[in-house]
Amino acid sequence: MAYIRAERLSVEFPIWNPSRRSLKNAVLRATTGGRLARESATRVVIQALCDLSFEFSRGDRIGLVGHNGSGKTTLLRVLTGIYEPVRGRLDVTGRVSSLLDLSLGMDHEATGYENIVLRGVLMGLPPSAIEKRVDEIAEFSELGDYLSMPIRTYSSGMLLRLAFAVSTTIAPEILLLDEWLSVGDADFREKAERRLVEMIESSAIVVLASHDVSLIRRFCSRTLKLEHGRIISEEPVAS
Repeated sequence: MAYIRAERLSVEFPIWNPSRRSLKNAVLRATTGGRLARESATRVVIQALCDLSFEFSRGDRIGLVGHNGSGKTTLLRVLTGIYEPVRGRLDVTGRVSSLLDLSLGMDHEATGYENIVLRGVLMGLPPSAIEKRVDEIAEFSELGDYLSMPIRTYSSGMLLRLAFAVSTTIAPEILLLDEWLSVGDADFREKAERRLVEMIESSAIVVLASHDVSLIRRFCSRTLKLEHGRIISEEPVAS
């Protein structure tokens, strides 16, 4: 059974020697990101997430909303396991697929085929499972002979196509999305959107962070609104 449960979850980022940083940047962080708490003359702590409690279960389609710096992406990274909470408890059960940083773990000196394996291993797939999917991934990427070349020779669009093809090759139980992905030319974008929609429909739980109201209404059943790292409201999505 897929579920996510958080109890008084908090995430903090320490900044050392803050006196060496500009006052302008400190003020900007305070007004657009987490709360600042000065602990000493040499250490400032950004409270990125503070006392978040929630529970997501099968069938939930959650939209994370809020201004830039409100904590949406930080929360997704915690759910993915990139960040560790400093306080509170987080329980995540189910196979997680995160489409936050598609090119994470790729080696620009390695070929496209080699990077399929590298990215697959990073996603938790055993090499035998990756090998079974190589042809499918190659076909979806439409990169042809370029897959035998180092990815440093790729354009940014080609790299995204490869990363997207690998990252969406497995059906997750929990799908995490930071905004909607726009990959490649018009034809490829249409194909990529169909795959994303299929993943959303087949996933037990979906958590989508977005500023796009129409996207939230299309795919989500309720929203969590964050402000300065706190949940300030939880509401059903208006039909």
